[in-house]
Amino acid sequence: MAYPRTVSIADAIKSYYALPRTHRVHWDKAKKDEVVRAVRDRAISFHEARERYLLSRAEFEQWEADYLADGGDQTRVGQEA
Repeated sequence: MAYPRTVSIADAIKSYYALPRTHRVHWDKAKKDEVVRAVRDRAISFHEARERYLLSRAEFEQWEADYLADGGDQTRVGQEA
């Protein structure tokens, strides 16, 4: 993956995910799913997600439950093939 020298490897990896920069966004299902996916893939830590998006543990767990109920990681595998 090519990226400018001014971008850290961690930031380059995070840019793969469509993560909002702050908590000040309209939280539609797609944005919630991207945050959950990034945490599950370990692109960002749970702590970082909670801090960046001002999430409670219960709120994140609900997002994750919704993500998994809709097929979550299984849906992604089908899209990547």
